[in-house]
Amino acid sequence: MKITQVISHVLQYDLPSELGYSQQYYHKRTAHLVEVRTDEGVTGWGECFGPGNIAIANKGIVEKVIQPMILGDDPLDRDVIWHKVYNLMRDHGQKGMPMQSLSGVDIALWDIAGKIVGLPLHKLIGGAHRSKVAAYGYGMMLKRESTDDHVARFRDEAAAIREMGFAATKMKVGLGPRDDIRLAQAVREGVGEGFRFMVDANHCYTTPDAFHVGRALEELDVYWFEEPVAPEDLDGYRELRAGLRVNISGGEAEFNRWGWRHILENRGLDIAQPEVCAVGGISEYLRILALCHAHFTPVINHVWGSAVAVATNLHLLAAMPTLPGGLFPWEPMLEFDTTDNRFRDELLCDPLDIQGQVRRGNGLVAVPTGPGLGIEPDTDFIKRFEIDL
Repeated sequence: MKITQVISHVLQYDLPSELGYSQQYYHKRTAHLVEVRTDEGVTGWGECFGPGNIAIANKGIVEKVIQPMILGDDPLDRDVIWHKVYNLMRDHGQKGMPMQSLSGVDIALWDIAGKIVGLPLHKLIGGAHRSKVAAYGYGMMLKRESTDDHVARFRDEAAAIREMGFAATKMKVGLGPRDDIRLAQAVREGVGEGFRFMVDANHCYTTPDAFHVGRALEELDVYWFEEPVAPEDLDGYRELRAGLRVNISGGEAEFNRWGWRHILENRGLDIAQPEVCAVGGISEYLRILALCHAHFTPVINHVWGSAVAVATNLHLLAAMPTLPGGLFPWEPMLEFDTTDNRFRDELLCDPLDIQGQVRRGNGLVAVPTGPGLGIEPDTDFIKRFEIDL
């Protein structure tokens, strides 16, 4: 079997309303899918992390840089392919967009492998430690409105997400330390006592401001404080972890095993959040997971994107060993964006229906059992939303 074509599909549509986080507002939803075709008619699907113009730039890397390197290769030689592509791109990008692009290709190769042998991805990895995964719903995005309006909306949204059946929820911050504390207080009021909620700063604080907000989050019994400072600020992460009782999480903006080695050796994270569609795909994710567990750092994957990314992460979470183990072990959760996402809800011929599963299953989502990723994208849907470049 040989690889005959690598196709990049950048999909986009206008959101019903503008959304924001601490770094920007956005009004378009983007997904970047990768399709790898073979001479025996087996096709694999993957996804690259990166919205908007980042996805458009990554399309060039996928089709103009990576594709010529791997045409004619055996798709089952995915580790050989991974290292060949990484080594040839190493001088030009050990992190960032080249790794995002490689991720989508690698995921598609794993999908092909599963389809060839007729086994789901989690079986290829080594089996499922769980057949269902708890899901947390995030929302509470920033908008161009007053702080008072944010507070009222966050309180109502948090209560609604709990009512949907999710096991926990996550909010955004970024208005400034004083106002962000008000937002967190509103979310605690909305979900009530004893319900897990998390705070995602998208690295908007200096270390002193992160300490100020973090101490307030301790009093609100927040489960984790995500990306409180810039991803490059490893000293800040270590200081925050040592000085706060709230869990410090992060890592979605880190790439490959070498980048993750520095994070883990620095001991700055309570919870690691690798993004499989960015770190280098499933092949590299599994190496990073092993590193995290070797440092006794639990993992809750960062998940953003289409149904391809969601399905991939369901398999990875199913195959993740418990840490440290026991009768009632610590368990990972699936991150689920509750805002409008047609590329997640309508992309597949047989939709995953995450929100329906959460509602019916007490917050749990079933792991796909079909071969490979266990999903089939609707090619007519892709054609309808694909950007003409």
